[in-house]
Amino acid sequence: MLTKKRLALLTILLTIAYSGALYYLPESIIGNRADNILLYAPKIVFLGMTAAITTAVILVLVFKREFVRWQKTSFNRYKHLLRLLVRRDFVSKYRKSIFGVVWSLLNPLLTMLVITMVFSYLFRRNIEYFPVYLLGGQIIYGFFNESTTQGMRTVISSEGIIKKIYVPKYIFPLSRVISSLVNLVFSFIAFLLVFIVVGAPFRWTMLLIPLPILYTFIFSLGVAMLLSSMAVFFRDLTYLYGVFTLLLMYLTPIFYPVDILPDNLRPIIGLNPLFQFIGYFRDLTLYGKVPDLWTNLVCIGFALASLCCGTFIFMTQQDKYILHL
Repeated sequence: MLTKKRLALLTILLTIAYSGALYYLPESIIGNRADNILLYAPKIVFLGMTAAITTAVILVLVFKREFVRWQKTSFNRYKHLLRLLVRRDFVSKYRKSIFGVVWSLLNPLLTMLVITMVFSYLFRRNIEYFPVYLLGGQIIYGFFNESTTQGMRTVISSEGIIKKIYVPKYIFPLSRVISSLVNLVFSFIAFLLVFIVVGAPFRWTMLLIPLPILYTFIFSLGVAMLLSSMAVFFRDLTYLYGVFTLLLMYLTPIFYPVDILPDNLRPIIGLNPLFQFIGYFRDLTLYGKVPDLWTNLVCIGFALASLCCGTFIFMTQQDKYILHL
């Protein structure tokens, strides 16, 4: 019988097995085996994890059809609630505000203006179209930060609903991440305005922009589900996470070029998922370059690993939430 514990154990074993097999991939795909171990080992592990998670998902679809069917039926039954929650989050954010939804455009623009004024003298000569470079990183990081920070509190803030009626509890962090995605759309409009003002050339690769946004959405949803589950049992997490996101912002090349870092630190920065997503976004918009197969596999690996880990922990702990709310 394919239980949750057996599935988790199987995924770990498959990750180890796939990683061992993928070591012998051609160097054109995996890179030079003489690279720094801090860079090369994670490449192998991420590829193995992606393959293992894909295998695990296929096994669930094949052997747990009743569970999948029940989850699909449950989602269809409560999808109207999901729409209402997304609408509530969006409307309440701008309630009693004079400019209303216009702040979704003004916030990234004003933030970009302030940071550009502070750092333009340091990095403008090193980075062409610095405002575009800055805002591209800012909107991806801002989406992740907003969706996970707000998503972490969704189960706690929905205590009244959870204690009164049955609702699929994953609806709450999912609605928060979708709401942040709507805000991202408005931020992207601001990004296009800056793109036009600074005279940056439009490239056909910008048609692929939904890909890094999709990767970031899946990754953020997994993190939001994980945090929302942990926050029920450990409320101090809501305060500690703010410190973590501040540290993460400075560890992610949002307003500075990655080439100013020492060579020995670059492989470590490469393990930052947001660095990969932001780099993907900038390649498409600023440099007109389609990221290679390895970059896509890394982004998929981060996204799937986050979603599967977050979903697994959320589902296994959700029956205990009501005892701690």
